Amino acid sequence: MGCDNTKKTALCLKKCLLFLSVLSTVSLIFNGLLREPKAITNLSTFSNWRNNRNVTILLWHWPFGRKLSLEGDVCWDRYRIPHCRLVVQRALFPSADVVVFHNKELAQGRQKLPTDLPRPQGQRWAWMSLEAPASNGNLHQYANIFNMTITYRRDADVTIPYGELIPKEDEGHLVDDIPLNKTFLVCWVVSNYRNEHKRSQVFKELNATVFVKVYGRWTKTRLHSRALLPTISHCYFYLAFENIFTKDYITEKLWRNAYQGGAVPVVVGPQLGDYKAVAPANSFIHVDEFASVKDLGKYLQQLAKDKKRYSEYFTWKHQWKVKLYTDWRERLCKICSQYNSLPQHKVYSDLEAWVNAINT
Repeated sequence: MGCDNTKKTALCLKKCLLFLSVLSTVSLIFNGLLREPKAITNLSTFSNWRNNRNVTILLWHWPFGRKLSLEGDVCWDRYRIPHCRLVVQRALFPSADVVVFHNKELAQGRQKLPTDLPRPQGQRWAWMSLEAPASNGNLHQYANIFNMTITYRRDADVTIPYGELIPKEDEGHLVDDIPLNKTFLVCWVVSNYRNEHKRSQVFKELNATVFVKVYGRWTKTRLHSRALLPTISHCYFYLAFENIFTKDYITEKLWRNAYQGGAVPVVVGPQLGDYKAVAPANSFIHVDEFASVKDLGKYLQQLAKDKKRYSEYFTWKHQWKVKLYTDWRERLCKICSQYNSLPQHKVYSDLEAWVNAINT
């Protein structure tokens, strides 16, 4: 790189400095690769990067039209679920990892699937519903469309129960004393009463044996939301009766009304095994455990008189506490916590058959 001509000195100096700069940069990159080859060649490192990237969840329409704020890092700030991005802007459809469709709006015809849009490779479509099967409408039209189910069912790809028991952090915390100010043996809060419901038949048989105090729209004794749990706390037993008997369908009637209300739940709904799978066996009483409803009534009378045996139905509170799921954002965030463990190429060829599966 001869520089004998003095007029070219400045130009040569610039070229030399540029050459040295490029050489230095290449050297740094090369040395960096030699020092950290795992950054390029280690597949587990690449996998970790992929697992830690943000997963974009696009909600196609808000359930029941009730919009909630998505400002900030919602999943992390509220629920400590990292790398999860919730969006509702449909313009982001091409970059979304999962698109979630709430069934209610589809069934009502208020929203439609974007089948006219080119579906990005690897994008998963999720069908979401907390309704019992009979309320989901015609699902035959969705054959071979959805890759994921999000429901209360334990065998769903992402399970979003109405509630659950989670371990207490303060294991040394003493259980609150069982309220002694019990006024009624059995209570029930019901608004949608229909004679054809199976729970109504059980109620009639039970009420013929023991008196059941009934609240709600059906008896024109409505309870304000603030009065619900305090009222139930005055009852030894609460009828956590589901209006539909189907697999895993266990609603807030158990989690909030009975457990949080401080009464022992008497349950009617899914099979006994479904309850045992999500709740301690000695925390509820299932109608199916008795030869007849009359026998159940006699058992409740005897149990209420035996304070020691009755109190044993609350021992679960030593280790567990009730968590209710009421925020759709938390349910959506839960997708991200399971995203990398879900099958990548799953398709529901017959969604109708899966949703209507009976207890086994």
